[in-house]
Amino acid sequence: MIPDFVAGYFVANQEVLWLLTLVLDLSLTLLMYRLFGRAGLTAAIVLAILLANLQGPKLTEIFGMQTSLGVIFYSTIFFATDILGEKHGRPAANQAVLIGFGVSVIIVLMLSVSLLYQPATAPDTAEFSRDVHAAFATIIDFTPRFVFGSLLAYLISQSFDVWLFHRIKEWTQGRHLWLRNNLSTMTSQALDTALYSLIVWWGVVELGTAIQLGLAKYVFKLFIAACDTPFIYWARSWSVPSVQDDPGAKEPAAISDHRSTPDYESVAQ
Repeated sequence: MIPDFVAGYFVANQEVLWLLTLVLDLSLTLLMYRLFGRAGLTAAIVLAILLANLQGPKLTEIFGMQTSLGVIFYSTIFFATDILGEKHGRPAANQAVLIGFGVSVIIVLMLSVSLLYQPATAPDTAEFSRDVHAAFATIIDFTPRFVFGSLLAYLISQSFDVWLFHRIKEWTQGRHLWLRNNLSTMTSQALDTALYSLIVWWGVVELGTAIQLGLAKYVFKLFIAACDTPFIYWARSWSVPSVQDDPGAKEPAAISDHRSTPDYESVAQ
């Protein structure tokens, strides 16, 4: 699919490839929002969850540090929920978090069920079928501890991100989008990394090793959070309908950074 000369360049320049992947991922998320509004962002969250699950086991080295390819796509979820919260309010962001959690449960369940199917044994396809089954199992053979840790970390950190984003918006009276975007994401990503590392790795590796693995991922998450700031300002400048499929439906208008903040509806986390 990718021409050999392009593939050869990126094989030799992994950092360039990583940065391009980050920009492409953020840009495509904005494109989904531009084309489909709030529904597009929800779809982008679902897509990011799927990609993070499939590419999470793939490890690589960027800037001399080991990282998972799933970090970029997982970080996109925080970016998308921040746009939802900024443009469409806290209820919309909370709903997206719960949709993402439900999708995560379904993905893990159905992929695990698929492993129960044995490869075909017909002579002309048996070898190919075994190879595909083995490769499939390598990627999606989740352990119960991994499933529990990842789902719990997602639900807690995402809910905290939405809560903190809107709390900072109240404190700053709707000003300083860059502050609430970065502070809420960086704090919730720290919570996510800590929960995941302790639940999944503690007892499997030494505590110090678990902390090192978590810190390496967190460095990349901090960088991504800083990079997505211009993108969220760009998204905020667009006039995008809240309810795409019903032009007559109305939702509360998003609160601008240039006016005081009215009462916020309290939503259970």
